[in-house]
Amino acid sequence: MREAAGQAMRAHDALEARFASHFRESANLKLASAAELAAPLARAARLMARALGAGAKILACGNGGSAADAQHFAAELVNRFERERAPLAAVALTTDSSALTSIANDYGYAQVFEKQVRALGRPGDVLLAISTSGDSENVLAAVRAAREMGLAVVALSGRGGGALARLLGAGDVHACVPHAQTARIQEVHLLALHCLCDGIDRELYGETA
Repeated sequence: MREAAGQAMRAHDALEARFASHFRESANLKLASAAELAAPLARAARLMARALGAGAKILACGNGGSAADAQHFAAELVNRFERERAPLAAVALTTDSSALTSIANDYGYAQVFEKQVRALGRPGDVLLAISTSGDSENVLAAVRAAREMGLAVVALSGRGGGALARLLGAGDVHACVPHAQTARIQEVHLLALHCLCDGIDRELYGETA
């Protein structure tokens, strides 16, 4: 009994130590990312604010956890972030199950975002493209469509940016998390999206009271 209790305690301590390590790694990566990401995120916030101020909209896409991030970001704009303000135009391309499944069924999953960009996007809009690897085929297809149609692109990635980095033009913005682990990249992406929300509000409505 005593030996079993000791083993359970050691396992408990090991799990706590592992979780503490996760917190340290995440915090250290965020601090290290600040130097690399603050400038591109500021450019992205200004780009998005100009588009929204001119009556354009933000389209957002990604897969898995990045799909959730796209929806989170769109919700913060349409509803609000941390201040009372008018709703801002944003659409997550990850939420219309009928459009997603019909496109995937008829044409293939690689086109699920591209077709929505072509249907909904207009010159002056901004596409927020999120891919931790930078190699998601459906995100890349959406970026190609956006560039053809005159939409600016803000890309969030990791792992060096992958193919996504090579698709972007001079008017686009790329914020690439300097890490290879998906979970850590996504944690920084969430902070980056909150920075964008704060920056957009500040650019459009000035300093908080």
